[in-house]
Amino acid sequence: MLAKLSTRPAVRRCAVSAAVGLALVAAGLPAAASDGSGPDLTRFYRQKIVWSACQGDDMPKDLQCGKLTVPLDYTEPKAGTLDLALARYRATGKKRGSVLLNFGGPGGAGVPELAAGGDDFMGLTNGYDVVTFDPRGVGRSSPVSCGDGAAEASAATDESAAADDPRAMLNALRTAAAQCSKHSGPVLPHIGTVNSARDMDVIREALGDKKLNYLGFSYGTRLGAVYAAQFPKKVGRLVLDGVDTLTEPMSEQGVAGAQGQQTALEDFITWCAKDIACPFGQDPRDGREQVVHLVDSLDEDPVPTDFGQEFSGQDLVGAISQALYSKELWPSLERALGQLVEDGDTRGVMGFATGGAVFPVRGRTGGGLVDANDVPLDNLPAALMAINCADDPDRPAADTILKDLGRLRAEYEQASPVFGRYRLTELLMCYGRPKGTDFIRKDVHDVHTPKMLLVGTRGDPATPYRWTVETAQRLGSSAVVLDNKGEGHTGYASSKCVHLKVDSFLLYGSLPPTGSSCGPEEEDD
Repeated sequence: MLAKLSTRPAVRRCAVSAAVGLALVAAGLPAAASDGSGPDLTRFYRQKIVWSACQGDDMPKDLQCGKLTVPLDYTEPKAGTLDLALARYRATGKKRGSVLLNFGGPGGAGVPELAAGGDDFMGLTNGYDVVTFDPRGVGRSSPVSCGDGAAEASAATDESAAADDPRAMLNALRTAAAQCSKHSGPVLPHIGTVNSARDMDVIREALGDKKLNYLGFSYGTRLGAVYAAQFPKKVGRLVLDGVDTLTEPMSEQGVAGAQGQQTALEDFITWCAKDIACPFGQDPRDGREQVVHLVDSLDEDPVPTDFGQEFSGQDLVGAISQALYSKELWPSLERALGQLVEDGDTRGVMGFATGGAVFPVRGRTGGGLVDANDVPLDNLPAALMAINCADDPDRPAADTILKDLGRLRAEYEQASPVFGRYRLTELLMCYGRPKGTDFIRKDVHDVHTPKMLLVGTRGDPATPYRWTVETAQRLGSSAVVLDNKGEGHTGYASSKCVHLKVDSFLLYGSLPPTGSSCGPEEEDD
């Protein structure tokens, strides 16, 4: 799942805890185990956030920033810490607490998203401080990076290269995993949704809230569901929009994602072809073929960038995938692709997927916040891979991968001639990393919490509507589904109806009846 991006172009900026740690998580007792045998987390739960004006020319004047310290490893809280970057808009009406936002990803940094897209959430300030954070390994919160590892892995998974020497491909994937570890530092073994959800409970306490009120988009729905399973007695009003799967393996998620992105790309090309300025001409079928050719040609002959790195076809695929989730971004995507096709200028397309520094920071050792200008260029995709791999317990052996590779390649290529290889590389990138947790698949179900609202959009290219239904069934009677019959990734920003129902629930506890729906929004001419 890729990040739910703001519709404002300005912001384009794996080991898990041991079994004893998961036992404490399931207990929902934050400071220590009920028998007193667990690690003492009291000092983390007694923090108060010091808020001040956010620094930076692109930061709104009324946005405040702060930080919070959490354990690197919840099973050994004395072994090290890291700081989380936070931001908030203060409540303007009668305050009833805070609502915490996660914009998706995994790998999406919350602070720059709220800075750019805060207008969408101003209605919630009638009752809440609207708060977000950069999760561990993301943005300013000890950001992970793979250096050149991801590019090397992508090159190794090229069909011809893999066919010539499949064992060499696996060796390259293992080398890429080592590069990610080298560039990411001590946070990498402790990244993942299980620990991030524990971080959210520390944030909840520091905000002074007895219950967590939460609005999560896309991957943020996985994070919210895991929190509900870990801390059911701490759940307040919880909304999940663009609901992620809790059960499908990464191999199946990747195919579904490629299919959805291909559909969104074809819709974009059809829309673009109506404009005389479309870089792919006025024939949609020919335009789709031109995109495939452009990706292939950039993979064969990458172009240089202002950052000193090369821009490949797979880099282009990653950038396009970010821009397709909102139709409001399509005009900017059309212009950026025109710059690339006509002038070889990569700056526009790179802006959809990257932000921060131009070079990865090697060998991180400290846990303090990094400067916004020092966030690695590849942080979003590096964090996406690290978190997804940490959340997935499947690690097929080398022989199994080699046996299944031909079938997988055919399935992904059939799903999308543009996004298939990119999504397959994401799957293969888990090879060489530690096995992920099985907590999400095994333990996130039948949660005993207050009612929560799940929003599924029928035309969502990233999180199929069926995932909303399946996740609601898995979470149990607490889950109430709102059926958004519109298009696009998530519903809050694109549907006035969804927006109103979500705000009404968060602000007033007014929950729509099960089976409620929102009709498709009419587009302006």
